[in-house]
Amino acid sequence: MWYEILFRVLSIVNYVVIILIALPIVLQVLYILLAFLPKKKFPKSEKKGRIAYLIPAHNEADVIAAAVRDLIAGQNYPRERFDVYVVAHNCTDETAEEARKAGAIVLTLDDPDPAHRMALYPLKYGVEQIIGMEEPYDFIVHLDADNHINAEFSSLMNDAYQSGVDFARPYEGALNANQNFYTKASAMLYCFDSRYGSRVRERLHLSAHVNGSGAMMSVRMLKKTGGYDSVTMCDDAEFNLNRMYDGYRGRFVEDAVVYEDMPASFRDTLVRNRRMGSGVMDLFKKNAFPMLGAFFRTGNFSFIEVFLLYMLNMLNILIAVWVPLYYVYHFLFCGFAAYGGLALSLFPAEYYSSMIWTTLIVAACILVGLFLLFGYVQALGLVLSDYKKLGAENRRRLLPTVFLFPLFLILYAMTLLAGAMSKPKTWGKLNRTKQK
Repeated sequence: MWYEILFRVLSIVNYVVIILIALPIVLQVLYILLAFLPKKKFPKSEKKGRIAYLIPAHNEADVIAAAVRDLIAGQNYPRERFDVYVVAHNCTDETAEEARKAGAIVLTLDDPDPAHRMALYPLKYGVEQIIGMEEPYDFIVHLDADNHINAEFSSLMNDAYQSGVDFARPYEGALNANQNFYTKASAMLYCFDSRYGSRVRERLHLSAHVNGSGAMMSVRMLKKTGGYDSVTMCDDAEFNLNRMYDGYRGRFVEDAVVYEDMPASFRDTLVRNRRMGSGVMDLFKKNAFPMLGAFFRTGNFSFIEVFLLYMLNMLNILIAVWVPLYYVYHFLFCGFAAYGGLALSLFPAEYYSSMIWTTLIVAACILVGLFLLFGYVQALGLVLSDYKKLGAENRRRLLPTVFLFPLFLILYAMTLLAGAMSKPKTWGKLNRTKQK
């Protein structure tokens, strides 16, 4: 019968979809299974490079002074060997004045184009100014206006640079993890990629995913590759891909920690993830074939790893649309075939009855396994090993979040899906936690 043939064809299509969904998930499982790998440490260097800290800021008067003061006073690094630059981008508040009073060198960028209301443009401007100076710096570190870093950050990034590293990321910790459920759960999600993903990439000689906050970029690399050459909303991920195409391997400096302000409400979680989901989706569409081509041309598995990670963002749409629609159809058809007297020619009714229970059991086992592994095992592992980088004084304060973390993962996937299916034109404004 035609409807049996249709059922078989759709079942085959579903198997393909499930395999596509499983590939990036297996990658995440691999990160957890290899969590025992030791961290990479770069040799201590007596040579101290010149560092330019670069902070793009738009109306950040509430937080910029604390960030600059903490940066200047808090580093175990010769003060004469680093400077802090703040690019005041179209500011209508006292961001420039507050940054200058706190000790930063302020660069002013007045850009009336409404399409340029994102960190890409002041960052590009700041990089151009710094690499064009007569007394050159050795490397630039990009920070956000609400970021704080640990005391050894400059020394550790310098050790990596003096070892020949041109491009590196730090551990992404949390500044306000103890504030509420959203901040605690967001902190765990960010720290997962640092503690599990980034460490495993580093130890397997894959390229790290060098994101915005805390990214170290050598001036020699920037001059050779044309500066900060990103043009899309997801500029940090694009810049990372561009450097991979150029043959640079991003590195992970695990003990250098940047503490970020985590979203403290559903709205802020939605704003951040919506822009992230949209940016990564655009980046994947433009780079899917170039990434595969780069892999076959160079044999560098880093391109496959990034491809699978970005593909998961696109697969969120399949998970949200195809999977529920298909399995509603699947159970309805099997139900009618097994118990509804539907005329059959390929398989007997018992086959479809068995298929109902087989599908339910397999699906339940997979979902429970993933729920436990990603919802509880990874969260508990982070709390036990990295609670201080999560911004907590002790493990006990984070344990309640472990039990609710699976709910946040669902929320996180839904907000990323909203981004993947939309196209915000500029960054949405996030509320900041004011630091003293």
